[in-house]
Amino acid sequence: MVFQWKGVIKVEDKLEILRLLEENGRMDVHTLAKMVDKSEEDVQAIINKLEKEKIILSYAAVVDWSKVNDREGVTAMIDVKVTPQRGVGFDEVAERIYRFPEVKALYLVSGAYDLSVVIDGNTMSEIASFVSEKLSALDSVISTTTHFRLKTYKHDGVVFGDEDDDDKRIVVSP
Repeated sequence: MVFQWKGVIKVEDKLEILRLLEENGRMDVHTLAKMVDKSEEDVQAIINKLEKEKIILSYAAVVDWSKVNDREGVTAMIDVKVTPQRGVGFDEVAERIYRFPEVKALYLVSGAYDLSVVIDGNTMSEIASFVSEKLSALDSVISTTTHFRLKTYKHDGVVFGDEDDDDKRIVVSP
């Protein structure tokens, strides 16, 4: 059964549901409804509306791939300097780049470079091939700088590692 939201969504309700789902995308509607003090039908209808409006784009798991035995991949962050195109700015070259299946994320950034590209590969040579054969071959690309991720400490607000739940607050002494 699909619930349709008939009323006006209060901004604070929408923000609270989005914050809770961003923190835990697997949270069920029953728990969400209790946390925001609304009926399950209302919360489901709000989520449906947020998905329809493409405010909620997807639900994802944060995976520590270093703990998966057969997965020893390489992640690279590539800074890219490009020539913006008349009338479309950076959008056209950004679209060409994000259509490569290797690209995991792409951001327009400020600073010395224009775009930041995140890609996953199986080996460093695979990343090098992507940069030299695909990315650098684009007409608008002026230069690139590649950084390899060596270790992940925190990603999407989740701390990686074998930490237990010990209190890690900084001790303040007078």
